[in-house]
Amino acid sequence: MLQRSDRRFVHALSREARSIFRRTESCPTFRRHFEKVAEKHHFFAIYCFMPEHLHMIFLGCHENTHLLQALEDFKQATGYLLARRYLKTKWEKSFHDRILRSKELGAHLRYVLNNPVRRGLVENWREYQFSGAIGLDLEALLENLATE
Repeated sequence: MLQRSDRRFVHALSREARSIFRRTESCPTFRRHFEKVAEKHHFFAIYCFMPEHLHMIFLGCHENTHLLQALEDFKQATGYLLARRYLKTKWEKSFHDRILRSKELGAHLRYVLNNPVRRGLVENWREYQFSGAIGLDLEALLENLATE
């Protein structure tokens, strides 16, 4: 059972807000780092790589899950890639995060997934190739949340 503190919504920006995730080869590389961090820190995740920022929902799945440390590890691992591939581009030092109550999860999940739709990048969130989940069946989660 997930504890209330084990659910976080995170919005991270790259400094100078460059369109680093517009390049199709960038997102799979960053996703692989995200998967490694998820395995190390015992969490599931929903993500959406927008051209200049990243939305994430972390769902802890173990009593030793430390989500803020996981985010710092992800930013450290990918910060090297940012500096090497995109000169002068770094993650912002801070990020916006909030602990989610169970009843808020569905609204935040829809917000993250529909971000590309609101920006006019796709007609339906399922068409956006840079959104997804790690360790979860996204469709099953959405269906489950709809019945709660």
